[in-house]
Amino acid sequence: MGSKPCKLKTKDKINMRIETYIPGLSKNTVEIVKHAESLGYDALVSGELNNEPFLPVLLGLEHSKKMIVRTGLAIAFPRSPMTVANMGWDLQSFSDGRFQLGLGTQVKGHNERRFSVPWSPPAPRMREYILAVKAIWHTWKTGEKLDFQGEHYTHTLMTPMFTPPPMDCDVPPIYVSGLGPGMARVAGEVADGLLLHPMCSPKYINDIILPAVIEGAKKSGRDPKECELLWGGFIATGETEEDLKTAKRNVAARISFYASTRTYRPALDFHGWGDINEALHKLSVEGKWEEMFALVTDDMVETLGFCGTGEEVANSLKDDLGPICSAAMWNEVEHLGTDHSKDEHVSHLIQIAKG
Repeated sequence: MGSKPCKLKTKDKINMRIETYIPGLSKNTVEIVKHAESLGYDALVSGELNNEPFLPVLLGLEHSKKMIVRTGLAIAFPRSPMTVANMGWDLQSFSDGRFQLGLGTQVKGHNERRFSVPWSPPAPRMREYILAVKAIWHTWKTGEKLDFQGEHYTHTLMTPMFTPPPMDCDVPPIYVSGLGPGMARVAGEVADGLLLHPMCSPKYINDIILPAVIEGAKKSGRDPKECELLWGGFIATGETEEDLKTAKRNVAARISFYASTRTYRPALDFHGWGDINEALHKLSVEGKWEEMFALVTDDMVETLGFCGTGEEVANSLKDDLGPICSAAMWNEVEHLGTDHSKDEHVSHLIQIAKG
């Protein structure tokens, strides 16, 4: 790993959760859920790429016994806070408190051209979005009149007919995805946690993200420890030199995609890689994907990700992320639900990483 352990700690010493993905809804989803829990994973995360994120969550909660299941992330702005509040309430009630709501903004182009929703500065809008969802849940919990009026969202009507049945457990925690200090401040102020973007290296987390979370927490009079940090970055493992080389090039391909996005340039500038952002963006517009991979150096892979044998990576996750992060994403099994060839080895690595 290229970066030293972070010095600024925001959480008490507890074991870090190890999480993995549900890759969209499929006929294999139930087996994926059961396999993940048997390996010792603490949580399942359902993202939103070419799939709907909430449907896999329902199966994950239904077919697991102890695991947390989270949207990680659901794109917020195309969805009304009321719609998301309903889904979150139902999933939390159904699972007796094992659901977590993870939200993200996506970038301007996708909001406007893919989802056909207007764009505005994302951090203040996400702050308002989270407060709107919390206001709706508060009304359902207490029976108090719903009266949320913001710049982007207004919710002032709630009748008994549309109030869901009471829920015995607490409302779901809300996590927001972010890369820059603006969203980190929002997380520190109003969210239960920050889903760290894959481009967040440990040094970037320490120098940029943590101070912003602390600043946001101070704004609302909270302890920064009330805002969890959840890491979901790059990992390359190989028990042989050749396997590790292949894994690192696969990570390089993923990095090239993220690093070609202009929105993410500040994280690249932090490491002195701003020029690579420009070059990658140009190649992405031209559709020259193979040429993009070649621009991502081993130094970039090792700075942004954790690389080595399985045990080396497990110990690095524990030592480098454990002091500051409550959870880390590790998809060590490529085909969960069908490939059981490495079950004992993966379970061992998960236990090491948990600390």
